Amino acid sequence: MALKPAVGENDHVQGNEDASVELVEYGDYECPHCGRAYPIIKNIQEKMGDKLKFVFRNFPLAEIHPNAITAAIATEAAALQGKFWEMHDIVFEHQKSLSVERLLDYAAELGLDMHRFSKDFSDKQSLAKVEEDFESGIRSGVNGTPSFFINGNKYEGDWSEEMLLEVLVEKTK
Repeated sequence: MALKPAVGENDHVQGNEDASVELVEYGDYECPHCGRAYPIIKNIQEKMGDKLKFVFRNFPLAEIHPNAITAAIATEAAALQGKFWEMHDIVFEHQKSLSVERLLDYAAELGLDMHRFSKDFSDKQSLAKVEEDFESGIRSGVNGTPSFFINGNKYEGDWSEEMLLEVLVEKTK
């Protein structure tokens, strides 16, 4: 399956925009598998440096993870203040504590304008971005998390650090 739509200006991108390898993750902040993937991706980013462009898209599985949508909305509200990746990291690092109160605490820890954050957190725009990501996942054939796409194609293989890194490095050649 192909990634639909391709990575664009509405996506959260980390790393070199012009990298030869693009890794997209559809993830759920409350998913234990995504929690296991989080440090793996961090290590791969460190090892690959400017050869990797990483994109995260929200795919909250609300039926089994009741806090996943609010966590995703919190990251999008933080993004409106230029702190998506900082909130993304703190949420994954505190994956078992994602109540609204704790999400507000994390926003405060990041030094966000709390009045604006609270407004953006309850604004339909932040939810709309989460829903847009989710819909793109459905169109791209995502049926669980984490789901990865490498250079626009769904990756169905083992995502252990060794295997995923090997596949990604091979794409740089």
